Amino acid sequence: MANIKSAKKRAEIAERNRERNIAIKSSVKTAVRRVFEAIKENNVEKIQAALSKAYSVIDKAITKGVLHRNTAARKKSRLTRHAQKQEAVAAE
Repeated sequence: MANIKSAKKRAEIAERNRERNIAIKSSVKTAVRRVFEAIKENNVEKIQAALSKAYSVIDKAITKGVLHRNTAARKKSRLTRHAQKQEAVAAE
């Protein structure tokens, strides 16, 4: 445990940030999971709504500094690829 006052404060801030980051990462995972659930249901409207929500949550995670922008771009790209594949199957 830190002895210096500033080090104690930094430890408190780090803990607070860690908890915030965990919550944001959890919301990203939930949004991604909802997209895949919509894909399994084969409902195009639901897929689009879930995809839009996932994009929003991922972009907020970038803004907060929780996800790197390249990581977020990769997640969004993969989600889009899966969604488009399912929409093409549904259109047939």
